[in-house]
Amino acid sequence: MTQFLLSVHGVDGEVREESTAEQMHRLQQLLGEVEKELKATGAWLFSARLSDPGAARVVRESGGEVLTTDGPFAEGREHLGGFYLIEAGDLDAALGWAARVTAAITVPIEVRPLAGFEA
Repeated sequence: MTQFLLSVHGVDGEVREESTAEQMHRLQQLLGEVEKELKATGAWLFSARLSDPGAARVVRESGGEVLTTDGPFAEGREHLGGFYLIEAGDLDAALGWAARVTAAITVPIEVRPLAGFEA
């Protein structure tokens, strides 16, 4: 089995149509079903939702000094909003899980194998 990171991405300032209470309930239900099945099949290893990008701090070494700055590392609008760490038999299986997650939450999911954890 190979371990994969399914990363959930958002875009700052992107205007999304506001969901009704019924749509939010359905989204939570769909995502709950996917997560329940991930756990039941043994594919789920860990997942988390991240706080807003403004809460991020970046620590880097420069010229022998450690610098800490506010905000996300990248100066782009897209940011990491959360992730799943899963185990799957192959890339196609991982893509299948990502397809189910993106169908539930309607935001892009990047799928990337973890280096050194290949089957």
